[in-house]
Amino acid sequence: MDLDGDYDVDNIFAKIVRGEMPAAKVFEDHDTMAFMDAFPQGKGHTLVIHKRSHARNLLDMDPADLAPVILTTQRLARAIRAALNPDGIVITQYNGRASGQTIYHTHFHLIPRWAGVPLGRHAQGMADPAELRELAEAIAAEIS
Repeated sequence: MDLDGDYDVDNIFAKIVRGEMPAAKVFEDHDTMAFMDAFPQGKGHTLVIHKRSHARNLLDMDPADLAPVILTTQRLARAIRAALNPDGIVITQYNGRASGQTIYHTHFHLIPRWAGVPLGRHAQGMADPAELRELAEAIAAEIS
């Protein structure tokens, strides 16, 4: 069962936090970071992480670390709504391989949805980096 295990300090999100891997960053504060999913399920798919937590999934996460992540998730959902005007926003979080988790650093997905537009598959198909930067800038401009 992969709900348990050691945190990999070299996972892709840890590398993004350290500046070792690029990301279309939307928001960053002392505790959290939000950036565009490089393999989006839809236009505007954004991820929110805690920058220093070594929790692999929600079950491992310290409540003190979870609180700022949830607040940033709400803040980003509001900014996505203002920037992209979706009909809805899916907010999801995966725990373990069987759930669909592919990166073992606790993170939340914010996926804007429009009526009649199908949702893409999780972690399938890399997006155009220039388009991700444009979306990141549009969403960031709406953060209050």
